[in-house]
Amino acid sequence: MKTSRRIERMQRNKQNVPKMNLTSLMDAFTILVFFLLVNSANTEVLETPKQITLPASVTETKPRETVVVFISATDVTVQGERVAATADLESATGATLPSIAARLAEVRNQVIGTSTKAVADSQEVTILADRSVPFTVIKRVMSTCTSEGYARISLAVLQKSPETQLTQN
Repeated sequence: MKTSRRIERMQRNKQNVPKMNLTSLMDAFTILVFFLLVNSANTEVLETPKQITLPASVTETKPRETVVVFISATDVTVQGERVAATADLESATGATLPSIAARLAEVRNQVIGTSTKAVADSQEVTILADRSVPFTVIKRVMSTCTSEGYARISLAVLQKSPETQLTQN
């Protein structure tokens, strides 16, 4: 059976466009998006104030969410609220510091959500101290934290790679 010239011309000009199955491609991108969302939420970075210079150290563990105490060359803040001047703490007598103890007790009693409750119940403090602050001040702050029931105390440092330490030795 002979086909007409018109049908032959239409068949010749007809382009064969392959059809793409987008379902599997969309599934792969959905899995990729969920993977990135879940894994990007695991990092926590403590923002260091500009007036604090942290010492460098090699550490393997990541920081947990805790009560944060900043000790700069001029001020001491607990969870972002200024509680004392560093110069006053150097001249203070006694092992504990009442202004810091009062703020730590206030932080423990101010639970506003699940993340705040986790921080208050952790009984853990992270101290970010400037490297110019004398250790006697840091020791008094640590003593005050333990007297208020915060048994686990961490000192924040800048993370340095192990290769850097090997080259310096």
